[in-house]
Amino acid sequence: MPSWTLAPRVAEIAPFHVMELLRRAHALERAGHDVIHMEVGEPDFPTPEPIVAAAERFLRSGRVPYTNAAGLPELREAIAHDYTERLGAAVTPEQIVVTAGASAALTLALALTTHPGDEWLLPDPSYPCNRHLIRLFEGHARLLPVHPETAFQPTPQAVAEAWTPRTRGLLLASPSNPTGTMITPAQAAALADVVRAHYGVLILDEIYQGLTFESPRATLYQTVPDAFLVNSFSKYFGMTGWRLGWLLCPDAAIAREAEKLAQHLYIAPSTVAQHAALAAFSPETLAILEARRQAFAERRETLLAGLAALDLTPPARPQGAFYAYVDITPLGGDADTWANRFLEAAHVAVTPGRDFGEHDAHRYLRFAYTTDADRIAEACVRIARLLTVD
Repeated sequence: MPSWTLAPRVAEIAPFHVMELLRRAHALERAGHDVIHMEVGEPDFPTPEPIVAAAERFLRSGRVPYTNAAGLPELREAIAHDYTERLGAAVTPEQIVVTAGASAALTLALALTTHPGDEWLLPDPSYPCNRHLIRLFEGHARLLPVHPETAFQPTPQAVAEAWTPRTRGLLLASPSNPTGTMITPAQAAALADVVRAHYGVLILDEIYQGLTFESPRATLYQTVPDAFLVNSFSKYFGMTGWRLGWLLCPDAAIAREAEKLAQHLYIAPSTVAQHAALAAFSPETLAILEARRQAFAERRETLLAGLAALDLTPPARPQGAFYAYVDITPLGGDADTWANRFLEAAHVAVTPGRDFGEHDAHRYLRFAYTTDADRIAEACVRIARLLTVD
């Protein structure tokens, strides 16, 4: 063993419980069992062919150099054009910093804004990595319990009451992981007013932008142009393993500071992934993505119907992403127990709520509808069979 000790913050990092379930699911598969995977938030569709073809064309040149730390100028222009032309938001390329995935975009935003001892407000439940990234910059994540009655999103009143002299800002997601719920423009405006009144910072995670089923693809940038917006090519564009995202900054001067940080943190985003992503906004790719969005909408309805038959209707209807956050109180017991039972007895893998926070986490399971509708229907049949036996 080394003579030195790990940094204290390391002990604060909790493991992903879903990864333990995934490891067990793979063991069951190696033993010959058919496991239906609804635990990991990764689309099962392959990367669209025009994106792959663009990468192949670039690689055939034989030269893969670094790019600018803020990304290829052409890609920054393509992203800004998408905001302006398809989403109706006046964004300039100079505000865009292309990053090594959305996690790097959030890292940059927090690095730019977090002072040691700062407190950030986050909904509970929310994506677990966020609070650990805050800790990385010597900040503290304060979890705000949220409820089905407000679609698992914080209210302006709750944020105002929770704000302290130490509070630096508010970090939200729309659509949300794990709940699939969204923030309306009016809600975003009201929340932003609270943050501005306290001279705070607002960060919005929009990595599931485009995967919405009850409203057209949109961005909250029009409502909160002074916020940092985190986005990704992973979810809507089907490029998870390419590790490419972007940060939309409030203005070009802040984006320049983010670029300087990126130079030191990871030099530049993947050159191959950036050249591939130049095809992400082509008409051919967008047509593929729209067909997939419709498939996700069908999967959502299949899952919601199956859950309703089990008396497990999500208390807040999921509007986007590909998740349903399900209260298992009618079954009795706790979510960890049921996640293990579903996996071991029904061979259906889902994620327990404690991966996403503390508030009522024992009551919730997250179902990811990232497999096809027939498999989702079969998962519900298997669960029903298990519950009947019980």
